[in-house]
Amino acid sequence: MPVADTPMNLTRAAHVGISVSDLDASIAFYTALTGRKPAAEGTMDSVPFGRSQGLPVARLRYATIDIDGLGIDLIEFREPAGDRTNGRADRPGSMHLCFRVDDLDAVHRRMEEAGYDFLGDPYTFLAGEVTPDAALGTKVAYFNDPDGTNLEIIEPEGGFAN
Repeated sequence: MPVADTPMNLTRAAHVGISVSDLDASIAFYTALTGRKPAAEGTMDSVPFGRSQGLPVARLRYATIDIDGLGIDLIEFREPAGDRTNGRADRPGSMHLCFRVDDLDAVHRRMEEAGYDFLGDPYTFLAGEVTPDAALGTKVAYFNDPDGTNLEIIEPEGGFAN
């Protein structure tokens, strides 16, 4: 069987790595957001690891917040320290991390009261604006972390409630 025809067998996401400028501020942000403290924290100083990421070296601090088996790895590169990106949603290569919630309106209200700034008003998927209809009734709201990482909360309905 040609390599291109060989299935990858990717079974699930293991973690999401987010480069941050201030690890302590990011830990505070994500702890307040998720209600979970880091499951692991540490440092790394490695030329081979840096090279594995296309960097000359990796000198960094990190913390991992675990949400039901998905690690959110917060990584502060001390060397090399990169420039901040603008990951606006319409820019190719940008991504977002979505958190599922049971009551978006209540979570949105609590987050606003805690000082979170949303990018816009919450949105509910409506007929005529989205296909397939399985998404109808799903609510979403978007915001950024302290470094501009795109984040979303979602209250899924219908086909999105998998």
